[in-house]
Amino acid sequence: MSTELECVEIATGQSPLASVIWMHGLGADGYDFVPVVKELDINALPGLVGGVRFVFPHAPMRAVTINGGMRMRAWYDIKMADLARIEDAVGLRESQAACEQLIAREVARGMPKKRIVLAGFSQGGAVALQAGLRHGERLAGLMILSSYLPLAASVATEASSANRDVPIFMAHGSDDAVIALDRAANSRDQLSALGYAVQWHDYEMEHSLCTEEINDVRAWLGQVLVG
Repeated sequence: MSTELECVEIATGQSPLASVIWMHGLGADGYDFVPVVKELDINALPGLVGGVRFVFPHAPMRAVTINGGMRMRAWYDIKMADLARIEDAVGLRESQAACEQLIAREVARGMPKKRIVLAGFSQGGAVALQAGLRHGERLAGLMILSSYLPLAASVATEASSANRDVPIFMAHGSDDAVIALDRAANSRDQLSALGYAVQWHDYEMEHSLCTEEINDVRAWLGQVLVG
């Protein structure tokens, strides 16, 4: 995955003061969370009147084992329903490298890394953790929605000291049948045991987003991007 990913971009103002790189879930594409930008009403937050640039990359097409080898947009392969037993380390690290390219592109456009949030839903959230915890300079935050910590055993040795205090927002649905709530909660506990500060939220919903969650995301973005 050496070529730069194509992205959908939405800037909420003419002079963006921050960037949110937001990865979609399995089988979706970069357009999936575009409608959420309007719901967030980010410009209403004090200190962000210049706007925020939302970057929604399209994952590459690849065969997904659990879906009978069907090719679809995916950040990595999923071998089986038990996400922790057999992980696609190669695919995860390829997507980590792609995130690094996207961060570098924002920096080249004048955005300080301390004003860049890595975000993702489901598979995209796993990639945001994979890349964000290992990134060599401090980011603004990691926003992890309906997801989990991948390659957990390697975090302690591979994590960057620069992001040991990075704010992490984790949100999950109590009725999620795709990634069980227990799986996400275990990821939260693993991160906490490593010293990360995780802001945890759970909601009565399935593998999705809800209005309460969007409101909490808005508040969190206001905390990590303003100042």
